[in-house]
Amino acid sequence: MNGRLSRREFLGASAAVAAGLARARSPRGLRIAFVGIGGRGKSNLEGLAPGNRVAAICDVDDRQIVEAAGRFPDAKRYRDYRRMFEEAGNALDAVSISTPDHTHAAVALEAIRRGLHVYCEKPLAHSIHEVRLMAAAARGKGVVTQMGNQGHASDTIRRFVEVVRAGSVGTIHTVHAGSISSYSKMRELALLNERPPVPEWLDWDAWLGPAPERPYHPAYMGGKWRGWKAFGTGVIGDWTCHVLDPAFWALDLGSPSSVEAVSVGDYDPVRHGETFPSGATIRFEFPARAGRGSVTVYWHSGFDVRKMPRPEGLDAGQEMPVKGALLLGDRGAIIHGFEGAADFRVIPPPGARAPEPPPATLPSAGNPYKEFQAAIHGGHKAGSDFAEYGGPLTEVALLGVSWRDSHGFAGEEAVLGRSGGPLHQLGGSQRADRPRVSKGMGPVTRAERAGPHRIFRDRRPAASYRAEGRSTAKERDA
Repeated sequence: MNGRLSRREFLGASAAVAAGLARARSPRGLRIAFVGIGGRGKSNLEGLAPGNRVAAICDVDDRQIVEAAGRFPDAKRYRDYRRMFEEAGNALDAVSISTPDHTHAAVALEAIRRGLHVYCEKPLAHSIHEVRLMAAAARGKGVVTQMGNQGHASDTIRRFVEVVRAGSVGTIHTVHAGSISSYSKMRELALLNERPPVPEWLDWDAWLGPAPERPYHPAYMGGKWRGWKAFGTGVIGDWTCHVLDPAFWALDLGSPSSVEAVSVGDYDPVRHGETFPSGATIRFEFPARAGRGSVTVYWHSGFDVRKMPRPEGLDAGQEMPVKGALLLGDRGAIIHGFEGAADFRVIPPPGARAPEPPPATLPSAGNPYKEFQAAIHGGHKAGSDFAEYGGPLTEVALLGVSWRDSHGFAGEEAVLGRSGGPLHQLGGSQRADRPRVSKGMGPVTRAERAGPHRIFRDRRPAASYRAEGRSTAKERDA
């Protein structure tokens, strides 16, 4: 290859840039589609709607559509995001994605392919392979992207970063982070033998999206999907993007050189392979980088969070955070809460005084929604964009759910996995049965064909979604 652009490629790239600039300069606000409008979707709708136009709402749950349509009667309504893009894609500027983890990549990649800016809930995706596809697509299209780890836009995390980088506790060598939450379904596995009917309000086929087909069960609904490996990423996937975010930024952690499961309680990857441990401690080793030495990070899930050490100098009456982190330096420690380094506190060694805080130098972002919109209108990157920050942070979280045995992963395996492809989900699931990218999602690249993951599955032609669907897959296909 000579590296030169053909006339067609040049014109296509120029058109994409022009379209992006036109969208960024729109004087009437952004035309935003919201895919997933329950749970976090409601918060994102509230955060992004002011000053913009809610152009489309999409959810597999008819109840959510009815509720949102009452507030935004002019928004077009959809159950299936593919039909939404086919019919309304040319009239959109941006998309907010608040669906279960396993469908983030499918929706985001189609939005990016169309040149749309994307705000996506954390964790960014369900596998490292998906994260890297999303990052590469965002780079290629030049769109603005933002992962929804809200605390990353806070003023508090900026002050925390400044304190750490000023050397207020010396050289930080160890980080303990975690959440007392437990999403484990180890005691609920027998439920999967039941066959309850699909509710009239739910499009189960669309909810499954790219996941391997399985019968409906209410045990997956209402956020409980986070505890099932086929759809979620467990506590570490859900909380790392919040809790480890401050240290990841302040220490410029990057990618670990090794990952090891220190303890997983009574979890058995064979018997409990559908779900996650009720508690776990995962150890990451991050190699030295310019300006700092190597750093060991311990992630604690469930009651393993009680294993966090108590730093010297912490007041006797002060409890350790059960959703937060502890950073240990050679001249003290810092503790903080779960989002945006909330309530962080410098703990000097016994008998020493806390140093004066450094001057504030990092500019305020306001909140994640303002930051996302400012990046679109200003033509620059958002703070937690897919390629430079949100993606790499998510990869650390996904490495934490990808161990297979007590030996863990090291070196190149920590990034690519023993198969030579992206790491797989907890318990050794290969997920090799995922089919190729469906027609409406763009061409399949050589790397995607060769890779062990197939992140899209299309049970029926996309054209079948053009007809008005009914509540359940069974009714729609009758």
